[in-house]
Amino acid sequence: MKKSLSALLLLSAAIALAACSSNAATNSPSPSASASPAPSASPAPSTPKEPAQSAKDIVAGMLEKIEQPAFADVDKDGVGQQYHIDPSLLEDFAIKVPLMNVKTNEIAVLKVKDAKDMKAVQDALKQRAADVQKQFENYLPDQYENAKSYVIDVKGSYVLFLISDKSEQLKAAFDGFFDASK
Repeated sequence: MKKSLSALLLLSAAIALAACSSNAATNSPSPSASASPAPSASPAPSTPKEPAQSAKDIVAGMLEKIEQPAFADVDKDGVGQQYHIDPSLLEDFAIKVPLMNVKTNEIAVLKVKDAKDMKAVQDALKQRAADVQKQFENYLPDQYENAKSYVIDVKGSYVLFLISDKSEQLKAAFDGFFDASK
């Protein structure tokens, strides 16, 4: 119990620091989690043409189309601490985590510098999903279920990580950036 409480307090402090050091989006809260597809990790069958937009612009475009709870940005330090990813492996990234620790919704768009590091990044994202699940397992059951339905998708050198009750819609919006770049 003490470990869970300590971990929860530590995450809350990290989120508060991230929120204070960046401009957080102010989206309206979404309804509670609903049935979502099982976790997936699907490599792209072919290499799509990469979008001209930055990871930050891709996430902003996704959030313009699909409403999500308020988010805070994760900085380079948070990439290592919260996501278990060495930031030097990434060419570009945008990560949004819940502003308040009552939602599990997360969006991460990561552009990996070298294809040889893709598996390590995917494994780190699976660990992040497990961390979020562990946090909410005995806290908010609906959010725990939401976290179990995470999505990891690879398109070229980009990796998408989602925890959301609207994962399918967000993934479709992400895919649209690749379709538009053809």
